[in-house]
Amino acid sequence: MAVKMRLKRMGSKRNPFYRIVVADARSPRDGRIIEKIGTYNPVVDPAEVVLDQDLALQWLQNGAQPTDTVRDILSREGVLEKHHDAKYKK
Repeated sequence: MAVKMRLKRMGSKRNPFYRIVVADARSPRDGRIIEKIGTYNPVVDPAEVVLDQDLALQWLQNGAQPTDTVRDILSREGVLEKHHDAKYKK
């Protein structure tokens, strides 16, 4: 099964709020998820991110592929650097 880390839209019209979730790549955007790993609120300034970094790192190590937006969020939070260090540690 192909697994993606992506955003699930929540909130009302013109007031988006997103959950960062792990889901099957074939399921719809707001469909069934495997696990919730955080939230992202782009409305406030600066954008608010709440992320379970250990869980996100675990899913990355198990082969989950983040979408472009989630990859940017993970990069800003430092999760991708931890993943890179763990993967290529000598």
